[in-house]
Amino acid sequence: MRRLLLPLLLAGLGLGLGEPDPPAPSGVQCLEHDCFAVFWAPASFAAANAACERHGGHLMTVRSTVAEEAIQLLLRDRGGWLWLGLRLPTPCTEPARRLRGFQWVTGDTRTDYDNWATTRRRCGQFCVAVSRELSWEERHCEQRADGFLCEYNYPDSCPRLLLAGGVSVTYRTPFGGAAGDFLALPPGSTAFVSPLGLQLLCGTAAAGGGMRWGRSAPGAWPCRVANGGCEESCEELDGAPRCSCPAGKKLGPDGRDCVSPCADAPCQHHCVPDGEGFHCMCAEGYRLGPDDSSCEDVDDCVKVPEVCEQVCHNTEGGFECRCHRGYEMVEGRCVPVPDCSTGPCDQICEDVAGSYRCSCDDGYVVDPKNPTQCVRQCENGRCLAECTSGGLSCFCPDGFVTDQLPDGVTFCIDIDECEHNYCDHNCTNTYGSYVCYCQPGYVAVDANHCQPSLPEDGMDEYSGDFGPPLPVPSHIPPKAEHLHPGALVGITVGVLCLALVLVAVGYHVARKRCHPPSSMEYKCGSPREKEMGLQQVPASQKA
Repeated sequence: MRRLLLPLLLAGLGLGLGEPDPPAPSGVQCLEHDCFAVFWAPASFAAANAACERHGGHLMTVRSTVAEEAIQLLLRDRGGWLWLGLRLPTPCTEPARRLRGFQWVTGDTRTDYDNWATTRRRCGQFCVAVSRELSWEERHCEQRADGFLCEYNYPDSCPRLLLAGGVSVTYRTPFGGAAGDFLALPPGSTAFVSPLGLQLLCGTAAAGGGMRWGRSAPGAWPCRVANGGCEESCEELDGAPRCSCPAGKKLGPDGRDCVSPCADAPCQHHCVPDGEGFHCMCAEGYRLGPDDSSCEDVDDCVKVPEVCEQVCHNTEGGFECRCHRGYEMVEGRCVPVPDCSTGPCDQICEDVAGSYRCSCDDGYVVDPKNPTQCVRQCENGRCLAECTSGGLSCFCPDGFVTDQLPDGVTFCIDIDECEHNYCDHNCTNTYGSYVCYCQPGYVAVDANHCQPSLPEDGMDEYSGDFGPPLPVPSHIPPKAEHLHPGALVGITVGVLCLALVLVAVGYHVARKRCHPPSSMEYKCGSPREKEMGLQQVPASQKA
C-alpha cells in the first residue's frame, strides 16, 4: 500500500518520473493544417510543454491576429491565465524589441504580432502566459498556470464529411479533442456516424493524392455519407452500396479507389490497358514467355538471312557483329587489315598492330602531304641528288640544280630565284621556290607582277590584306633618297657659275666679230648695215 501512495503523492506535486497524460482538451479549433487546443489543468511551463509534445505538438505560438482570434474562441470568456510557447533564454528582458528577448519553443523569434501587458524590464527565469483579456504577461516558469494552450501542425488534413438526410457525426482528434463542428480534421482523426454504426478514419488514400476518409473493410459505405468513399461514382442496388469506375480503369483492392488495369500487373516490360483488363508486351529483341508476362531474349544470330557479314555475337536484347582475324570493322563492313603486303609504302614498310607504317631511306623524309611517299630531305639549301645507275644522269627537285663536289658526290643546290628578277617589287627566296609581294599602294595581279591599287578596287587574293603576314624580303630594290641641303646649295652655285661663264664667252665672241667704228653712227652689224651708214654722210661734206 505504501508503494502506491508515494507515486500518487509525487504525481500530485508534479514531480513524478513521467507526467500523466493531460485530460481531454476543453476546446479545439482547427484551421486548415493547424489545430489549437486549450487544456484547463494546472501545470508549470515545462510540464505544460511536455504534455503538448506527447501528441506531437508544442505550446501555442501566436504570430498573427488569426491565432489571437483562435485563443478568444477557445477561452469562451473563462477566467484565468494560460501558458503560451514563449520563454526567456537571456538573463533579462529587452523592452525595445518586439518579443522583448523572448523566444518561441520552436527555437525562432518570427512574429507579426504581440500584445504585452507591461513594458518594464525584468530579470530572471520568465515565461509568458495569456490572460482572459488576451494580454501577454511575464511569469516565473516554475509557477503553475491555470492551464495551457497547445498547437499541432500537420502537412495535410481531411475535410468534414458531407452528409445527407440530417445524419449526425462526431469527430475525435489524435490529441483527444471531440466535437461535431470541425471544418478540417488532422490525420489520425476518427468520425463516428452513430445512426449508421459507421466509423471512418482520416488517412492517406490508397491510390495516393492526399488525405481521405476510409476504413479497413473494403467496399463502399452508404452513398449519402461522403459519396460512400468512392473515388468516382457510388450507387446502391437493392440497398447495397457499390463504387464504379470510368472506362479504362478498375476498382482498386479497397473497392473504392479507381486504378489502372495495369496497376500491380505482373508484366516484366510493358503493360497495355485493354478495357478492364490488360496484356503484356516486351521490348525490342525480346518475346513473351509462356506465362504471357515475362520476356525472353531473342537470338538474333539465328535469323535468316544472317544479320552479320562474318561473325554474329548474341547479346541480351540485341546482337553484335564482329570480323574474322585479319579483318576490321569499318563503317559496318569487314575489310582486310592493311599490312606491308598490301601497303603502298614508297621505300620502307614496317608492320604494326592492325596496320603498317611507312618510313624512308637516309636523305629522304616522309612527304607530309602523302604519308606513303618519300621526298628528299633538303636542308640548308642542299640535298643529295637522285642519280640513275652508274651516275650517268642525276635529277633534283624543282627549284634546285645539280652540283658535283670534288669527291664525286652530286648534290642539289637551291636556286635563288630572286636574283633573276622574277618579281616586280620584293622577293623572298625559299628552298626550292620563292615568294613575291608588292610594296604599299600596289596589289598583285598574279604570283610575280604588281599594279597600282585603285580606291574603287576591291581586295583580291594577292592584296596581302588577308591571310598570314608577308615574309621579310631577302632582296629589296634601292629606294630614292632625299638630297642633303648642302648638295642643293652646291648645285645652285654651280648652275650660276656656269651661266656667268656662258655670258662671258658670248661677250668675247661678239667683240671679235665687230671692228672699231669710224664715227658714232657706225654700228657693229652686217655689211649691208655698214653701206647704209656711209650713205648718211651730211651734204656739206659731199661738196
